[in-house]
Amino acid sequence: MRLVGKTALVTGAATGIGEAIVRRFRDEGAEVIAAGLQPELLAELARQTGARAVHCDVTKESDVRRAVEQAQALGRLNIVVNAAGVIQTDDVAEIEDFVWERTLAVNLTGTMRVCRAAIPQMQCQGGGAIVNIASVAAFNASIGQGSYAPSKAGLVALTRSIANRYGADAIRANCLCPGWVRTPMSEMEMREIGDAKGIGVEAAFDELKTRIALKRIGLPAEMAACALFLVSDDASFVTGAVLVADGGARTAAAARAN
Repeated sequence: MRLVGKTALVTGAATGIGEAIVRRFRDEGAEVIAAGLQPELLAELARQTGARAVHCDVTKESDVRRAVEQAQALGRLNIVVNAAGVIQTDDVAEIEDFVWERTLAVNLTGTMRVCRAAIPQMQCQGGGAIVNIASVAAFNASIGQGSYAPSKAGLVALTRSIANRYGADAIRANCLCPGWVRTPMSEMEMREIGDAKGIGVEAAFDELKTRIALKRIGLPAEMAACALFLVSDDASFVTGAVLVADGGARTAAAARAN
């Protein structure tokens, strides 16, 4: 129960890593505002966990303000986790402007918008913790990540900028960079890869496992555990950090083996 008495805002909360973070934070005693775009999924998550569901499109300032106000109504906003994200396969020579703009609008600008709304509240109350969910694509962009990888690299830089500027206000900001995790988003990617190779989703995941040191795909709950550490008092001297959780997919040994 490491988060008793704390209030957290989690974006991208309807599925995947965001959903797992809501569940873990509630288990640890936090009041949680679960913000996202899928009302039925959010309502069911709220019913199961006791979190408070709120519609939030991070590309809209009014939605972001409303989500932050929901947290403020509980008295404090101690924790923000930005897990909202989108991905679409593209490469630089073929990127369409609307895809590039949408990807950055959600993954990077949307995160900035949430942080911009939350930081003044954290300053007034004497501190807080922010975790931005980026990706290992920020450092090792694969083919087809022409817009996604830059959006996540920018997120790492944004997080470090926040950490440096607002550390004196006792606001910590860290980045969690997952590798392959079994989520609806990764299943969509594996479906595209499988279709190109003439194999199914599970076979595509099996091929992927051979490139990971731990020989398996990560679980959303494992990413939630990483986020819990970063927002907890156990990480009280950790800010501006990048926690890579990819099962060793980008270790030197794994790179040599493939």
